[in-house]
Amino acid sequence: MFNSSAKIMFFFILMTGTMITISSNSWLGAWMGLEINLLSFIPLMNDNNLMATEASLKYFLTQALASAVLLFAIIMMFLNNFPVTENNLLFNNLIISSSLLLKSGAAPFHFWFPNVMEGLSWMNNLILMTWQKIAPLMLISYTSQNNFMIGVIILSTIIGSLGGLNQTSLRKLMAFSSINHLGWMLAAMQTSESMWLTYFYFYSFLSFSLIFIFNNFKMFHINQLFNSFFNSKILKFILFLNLLSLGGLPPFIGFLPKWLVIQLLIMNGQYFLMTVMTMMTLITLFFYLRLCFAAFMLNYFENNWTMNIQINNFLFKCMLFLSFISTFSLILISLIYIYL
Repeated sequence: MFNSSAKIMFFFILMTGTMITISSNSWLGAWMGLEINLLSFIPLMNDNNLMATEASLKYFLTQALASAVLLFAIIMMFLNNFPVTENNLLFNNLIISSSLLLKSGAAPFHFWFPNVMEGLSWMNNLILMTWQKIAPLMLISYTSQNNFMIGVIILSTIIGSLGGLNQTSLRKLMAFSSINHLGWMLAAMQTSESMWLTYFYFYSFLSFSLIFIFNNFKMFHINQLFNSFFNSKILKFILFLNLLSLGGLPPFIGFLPKWLVIQLLIMNGQYFLMTVMTMMTLITLFFYLRLCFAAFMLNYFENNWTMNIQINNFLFKCMLFLSFISTFSLILISLIYIYL
């Protein structure tokens, strides 16, 4: 990604756009930050590749639609020539929330997200899954739409888990996983401001550690997971432990944010929401486990000649370090908590 000075410049403008949005004290300023963020991400997406060009066009059209709707709602809010009743304000909040959910790719506004992810490189996917969600989520946390948000949370967790069942592309798998995690973030947002940020930090770290491996080995489809790493079983273990951590299997660190959100929902008496979310996340975990069983238990075809994978020593150490954190951090946190 950072092979040209222009891309570095656009990357910093992208970060600036998000900063403008989250530090803005008016809706108009927030909209302006979102626009700067959008217009700087389009050049980053374009890699002189037909699929990337198509993805950037899809992304631009959906984001432009969301921005137009958001601007319309903001202007409606600023105008004083209509009776400002509570119903109007609720309707306005609903429009604002919908446009921001479309920007972040939450269900039922997720239609563009897997298709855009499929056309991008892994680094752009990482930006789209993590950094590009900060500004819309921060703005969603300012609007209170309880019943509407609960519907969005349930839909996001259902679509995020069921959509990934029949996928063979790793990028689409990560996209549906991201929609599922977005549902959890929105649920955390309903009860606590700091809780969704905590969840977001954990999710960003786990996504980074997984995409770091995918990017280094240029993996884009499930069959590449099985056929790679012929003579390096450690790498195979590292990869699938990270996958299980992202799915939220208890011994790993990915379980901690889910555990905290479940506890928070129970404390607030939202038992139905918590049950639906947990059940749907088990389906997500099922398709991760299905991958792991297939890779570990079945004896895949190995070539007669040895394939020595040339791995940079520094990159290998980075992978080991990231995987160690995502695998053993829950135990380490427990030990620190006990001794302190």
